[in-house]
Amino acid sequence: MKLGSYTSSIAAATTTCLSVPLKNLHSFSSLSFLNWNKRKVGGDMSPFSIRSASLSASTAENSSATATTSSTLSVKKPWLIVGLGNPGKKYQSTRHNVGFEMVDAVADSEGIPLSSVSFKALLGKGYIGNVPVMLAKPQTFMNASGESVGAIVSYYKIPLKQVLLIYDDLDLPFAKLRLLPKGGHGGHNGMRSVIDHFKGSRDFPRLRIGIGRPPGKMDSANFVLRPFSRQEHEELDFTFQQGLEAIRILLLEGFNKSATFVNSAKSMEQYS
Repeated sequence: MKLGSYTSSIAAATTTCLSVPLKNLHSFSSLSFLNWNKRKVGGDMSPFSIRSASLSASTAENSSATATTSSTLSVKKPWLIVGLGNPGKKYQSTRHNVGFEMVDAVADSEGIPLSSVSFKALLGKGYIGNVPVMLAKPQTFMNASGESVGAIVSYYKIPLKQVLLIYDDLDLPFAKLRLLPKGGHGGHNGMRSVIDHFKGSRDFPRLRIGIGRPPGKMDSANFVLRPFSRQEHEELDFTFQQGLEAIRILLLEGFNKSATFVNSAKSMEQYS
């Protein structure tokens, strides 16, 4: 798996996304999460098959022998998995965009195309195991990421405990992962923006990807916009594989098991 293979030109999508009023953006119906996965149902290929619904009915008869039936739908909310980064070719494969790269890796591995432009983001929807997910790459530029993430969460009423933010971290060694259930922004402007748009709430999980500290006296702002070397790409490919497994465990088995996996994971050097 090559880092560069996950990234494609998104300038046109970005222009479209940022120029369309929010009320005119592509939206799903109120039953969108019932129609989440492409499957064949009843011989017809519907856009998304019913996956997470349960029906209950009760019948009562009156003196005139009429009957009524009521049904109640219980819909499972999706997870929202967001990678933070900057849009455009200029920022591809830079340290500040590892969040984008991780989401691209998830999309590629799970067969979830990032083909929709909504809420100032590239979006994809599908399943990881039996869990419905939305993948998002905000196109607002890093410092305004919350504008996109906040709008998605608000529209779909996704619980914050089911919003996973993925982003770069200067304070972690290069290619090191850390999964946390909540926390502050740590000086990361993208996370600062997201927390602001969550009305100050910090109670959502985050997967941090270490990019290391800048060498010598290099300014941090310049360092995060530097591209990766070929060797660093190879290490990141390995890290993305670990990140994929951590995300699968998180969604299917819970936070504690995923955090244990992340904290006990070996580096590529330890396997060699």
